[in-house]
Amino acid sequence: MIPDAAPAFTVLDEQKFRFFHWRTTLTTGLGVFCDGYDLSSVGIVLPLILASFGHAALSSVESALLASSALVGAALGALLFGILGQAGRKRFYGYDVLILGLTALAQAFAPNLDWLIAIRFLLGIGVGADYVLSPVIMAEHVNRANRGLALGLGFGTMWPLGALAAGLFNLILQAGGVGGDLQWRLVLAAGAIPALSVLYLRRRMPETARFLARVAGDKEQAAQVIREISGTSAEIPAADRRRFRDVFAQHASAILAAALLWLIYDLVVYASILFGPSLIAGSLGIAPVAFSLLMDVIFVLPASVLLSVFVIDRIGRKPLQVWGFITGAALVGVFALMQGRLLAMPLLGFAVYGLFNVAQTGPGLVSGAGLLGVELAPTRIRTVAQSVTVAGGRIGAALSAFAFPLLFAGIGRAGAYWIMAGLAVLGAVLTQMLVPETGRITLEAITEPG
Repeated sequence: MIPDAAPAFTVLDEQKFRFFHWRTTLTTGLGVFCDGYDLSSVGIVLPLILASFGHAALSSVESALLASSALVGAALGALLFGILGQAGRKRFYGYDVLILGLTALAQAFAPNLDWLIAIRFLLGIGVGADYVLSPVIMAEHVNRANRGLALGLGFGTMWPLGALAAGLFNLILQAGGVGGDLQWRLVLAAGAIPALSVLYLRRRMPETARFLARVAGDKEQAAQVIREISGTSAEIPAADRRRFRDVFAQHASAILAAALLWLIYDLVVYASILFGPSLIAGSLGIAPVAFSLLMDVIFVLPASVLLSVFVIDRIGRKPLQVWGFITGAALVGVFALMQGRLLAMPLLGFAVYGLFNVAQTGPGLVSGAGLLGVELAPTRIRTVAQSVTVAGGRIGAALSAFAFPLLFAGIGRAGAYWIMAGLAVLGAVLTQMLVPETGRITLEAITEPG
């Protein structure tokens, strides 16, 4: 123990945002870039896949499996790596992008739809692993004042950038006259490039001092990591020797609340994909892919950057999520009441849908970026807690992919819009009721106030 040294986590929490943190944001964020690329690219090239395998259209079972296989794999991968992460964050970091890279390449050689579905299930395991490990590592390294900034830029911004890259690459191949069968294989396989390029950086990232001190009980290594990050000596706390199940039981209500909020967010967001590109793009006379690219460039990415830099750490997580849900519900209500007029005036419809996406960026930076899962659980159980919240989000996405097409067919567009609006209002109410404000508060003060 070093005399007169500051407490270890105080050193981490009060330091400035350094080059190390920018590098860590990029290293973790590139994995999320891969997630955005991989999860969105299959929808972009779906018609080409069908044509390549001789299908005019997928049956309902095949369609559901192709749409949800990666999401189901992500839920499984999150739970698996949540458990593995208890033995070390860095120990398994890099395997997530290795899985993403290899399975992305394997998609290019899929001989039929069944193989493609199976490969995308394995790809989803890598996505789920990344959703657990990257937010936990970032949150445990970064200072308290910029935790929202780091996770917002690293996760909320990099995902749509990945989706944007998939769309742009597809347009480039189209412009180059690449044939349909080769085109979809190249688009899916290109997801391996960012995944494998970041593998070296991830394997070199240090283990978090919080894990080393509180879980592994390795004070010497924890002190070395803190010196590497801050250049300062620190007094290292003792390991947390409480039984895992006791700690989890103590925090289970907050963890399940975070999982529920992520589920609701994904229900609303994935449902919105059904009516935006399919309805408004046709009215504007542009392809759904071009529509989605314009939406990302004009609305989603600027909102994500601005909210990450100027809002999330200043006004807090709860106001950003509550007002994002409420505003989103109001805008969906506008669509339900005025869909005929909005489609008759497509530029107005484009603007309203764009503002809806801006509103949902708030919950996307909080629940959708996994921020609540890492902030509402102590170091002793953090990766498992995050895995539960990730699984909640993936379940919400899969439910949305299955349920909302049926709702659109069964109760009409307006009825489905009102259900979306109701879910958004429910998300706002539950955010206000179930979770505390965590902005600019140390992880230990949030989860171990005693």
